[in-house]
Amino acid sequence: MPHTSWPITLDSDRPREACGVVGVFAPGDDVANVAYFGLFALQHRGQESAGIAAADGRKMVMHTAMGLIAQAFREEDLDRLTGHIAIGHTRYSTTGAPRRANAQPIIAHGENGFKIALGHNGNVINARPLRAELEEWGSTFTSTSDSEVIAEMYAKAPATTWEERSAYCMRRLSGAYSLVIMTKDQLVGVRDPLGIRPLCIGTFGNGYILASESCAIDHVGGKFMRELVPGETVVIDESGIQSFIWSGAREKHAMCIFEHIYFSRPDSILNGKLNQITRAAMGAQLAREQPAEADLVIGVPDSAIPHAVGYANEIGIPYGEGLVRNRYVGRTFIQPSQRMREIGVGMKFNALPDVIAGKRLVVVEDSIIRGTTKSRVVKLLRNAGAAEIHVRIASPPIISTCHFGVDMATLDELIAAKKTVDEIRDTIGADSLGYLSVEGLRKSVQAEAGTFCNGCFTGKYPIPVQLEMDKMEFESVGAGND
Repeated sequence: MPHTSWPITLDSDRPREACGVVGVFAPGDDVANVAYFGLFALQHRGQESAGIAAADGRKMVMHTAMGLIAQAFREEDLDRLTGHIAIGHTRYSTTGAPRRANAQPIIAHGENGFKIALGHNGNVINARPLRAELEEWGSTFTSTSDSEVIAEMYAKAPATTWEERSAYCMRRLSGAYSLVIMTKDQLVGVRDPLGIRPLCIGTFGNGYILASESCAIDHVGGKFMRELVPGETVVIDESGIQSFIWSGAREKHAMCIFEHIYFSRPDSILNGKLNQITRAAMGAQLAREQPAEADLVIGVPDSAIPHAVGYANEIGIPYGEGLVRNRYVGRTFIQPSQRMREIGVGMKFNALPDVIAGKRLVVVEDSIIRGTTKSRVVKLLRNAGAAEIHVRIASPPIISTCHFGVDMATLDELIAAKKTVDEIRDTIGADSLGYLSVEGLRKSVQAEAGTFCNGCFTGKYPIPVQLEMDKMEFESVGAGND
């Protein structure tokens, strides 16, 4: 079969993950391996490319490649990434095509030999005018991503300290950016003034570790300390750790609510709470708002299982596993044949007829984007003998696109932007369909009004945005070859 230059997904009804970042500072250790295993814990956040940069106080080395973490690195690649400082990145593209030139970390140069490596999770919505301005300053761009704009801005900011550097950049950048930045002798973490994407810090040995999610800290034997607050910059070097909060930051975050619903792992801590507990609370609230007479509750593996357990416990209907997921199918570098595309969901899920035959099912899912996969799941369950299928969604209808680091779909592709709930029910072939309300979602995450970004459900964003953005907007301006 022919190979493609980026992964093909067999599940087109999922929001495409953000990105994952990790940074390690541990004097006396070679920490590239730590960053490597930290990225494994964040593989769910991006599967297109991966990279690690390391430094030993004198020089910086880097390796990036396309593919999953295990595909991107060989043992010899890690062997040459020596040093007690490292940053890593796993990518799903939200601005810029999925190709080698856009892989991260990104290297950028400033005055007097100043050099940084940067990894970015999020999306900057004013990258185009900033890029044009930086080109006037003499910046040469080799990629088509907004992340290189951020790297160039941080490298060339008119500042002498990291506090001044971040303050300058935060005044100029608009959108979402959780960053890990490395110099030859420092590790820096930055969370944007809205706090849209997560970033946390922990201890590791006699040093520190930064990561998009606390599960990555757990996996490498670190100890979670806390989440960075909106507008915070932490600087770690031989003298210890310093923290600065930009004066223009929001007092309360506007974190993407989809981090709780789908993106972050259930074993990660978000907004001070274990995500597994928050997802179960969403399922319980969904049961209160959208009950159903049924014999069995099942969740669509894997992200919806905590939602389904919460639903079952609240409504008093047994929870069971009616679908088994093939965890090694989803993103692949091998182009599926047309027949395999048509089979699609059958490659990813298999039903358990002896469990579901003759039963009235509540099928809990975290979201519906286009509706394509849900219709195939419903058909799969009917073919396995389900008597009734009542679909329940642990989030509100998605009526608007994301501008802050999630590739959901175009506005025209969002099924809830153009169909009513009843029309969506008929499209997917369910006996009934119910969504969690926006207010119910807010209650589930115990959020005050004005916290969390829920623009994809309401069309109202924490900062002004254009109606729809083009992730390939820089492709026409030219960039370095892969």
